[in-house]
Amino acid sequence: MPHVKSTTRGFASPGKYIQGPGEMNRLKEYTSMYGEKVFILIDRYLSDSIGKQIRASYGKDSDNLYFDNFNGESTLKEIDRVTELAKQDKPNIIVGIGGGKTLDTAKAVAANLSLPVISAPTAASTDAPTSGLSVIYTEEGEQTHCIFHKSNPDIVLVDTEIIVKAPVRFLVSGMGDALSTYFEARANAESDTANYVGKGYKRCKAAMAIAEMCYDILLEDGLAAKLAAERGVCTEAVENVIEANTLLSGVGFENTGCAGGHAVNEGLTVLEETHCFYHGEKVAFGTICQLILENRPKAEIEEVIDFCLSVGLPTTLKDLHVEPTYEKVMAVAKRAAIEGGIAHAEPFNVTPELFYNCILATDAYVRNYKMQKGI
Repeated sequence: MPHVKSTTRGFASPGKYIQGPGEMNRLKEYTSMYGEKVFILIDRYLSDSIGKQIRASYGKDSDNLYFDNFNGESTLKEIDRVTELAKQDKPNIIVGIGGGKTLDTAKAVAANLSLPVISAPTAASTDAPTSGLSVIYTEEGEQTHCIFHKSNPDIVLVDTEIIVKAPVRFLVSGMGDALSTYFEARANAESDTANYVGKGYKRCKAAMAIAEMCYDILLEDGLAAKLAAERGVCTEAVENVIEANTLLSGVGFENTGCAGGHAVNEGLTVLEETHCFYHGEKVAFGTICQLILENRPKAEIEEVIDFCLSVGLPTTLKDLHVEPTYEKVMAVAKRAAIEGGIAHAEPFNVTPELFYNCILATDAYVRNYKMQKGI
């Protein structure tokens, strides 16, 4: 990762962030600012329920809506397919509705067509909705690279009534993704690595404060939010965690940078057995690995472990269905430490051997910690 070569600071964010109950019913109000024709990329399993809700909210203007179902993986092939389809409809705006991969695809399509985009997550499972980039995967689900766009989404629209109806595992996974934000921000600050805004910018103090607030909210409200969501109710704690998972984590990572936690996640994607786990679940384990890698204080490491255990995030290789063989762990380590990758934002030289050692050490540490706690 490039290190900062000037004192210039940079900060990026979505044009607007709107979060609250029933906001999806106001989609027409937001899209009408850009024009009448709207192309909507939506998760297939949401097409009937939310698609029907949206059509009803547009009334007689629903004839100007063009829907397409997302195929499930944010690949270059899928981006090209949707781009060609949208081009035929000549819309004024692109709307992505669904999970992080759907939104990343919609952002890429909008960028290809030089159109504004509204990012409307239906779960608080990742920080993808706010960012000005798209994470690209292979058809098999292995993460390959990122596409950086000229701008962030014009509007991020978060309907908390929809979010709280999603499986609770999505909310918890989002906490796992958000959990890494502060620790990766700190690593980038210590190594003076450029953020993702472009042109080799330093991170603003505001971005570091946002990243730290993200962690504070998780510790304060994470468990309460999970328990409320399990009852299908949206409390202030749930609203706070949705904001942390989506806005604070999203703006935080983009303006500060990723590091070891997300590097381990990228490594885990090379193993087929981890494909049943969500992004944030793998990042949570990666965050503990990063703290072990950096040899952080025992109290800090165990605070993070305790949080993960309290909300049900993976903390060991067994939790992720990974056998701790040399071949499997080294495959993860090699991908995590790939040349030019985000692991090189750490404030020291990283190698596959270093990650191999830290992954096994993390697994051993957590196993011993749980045994001492009688878990």
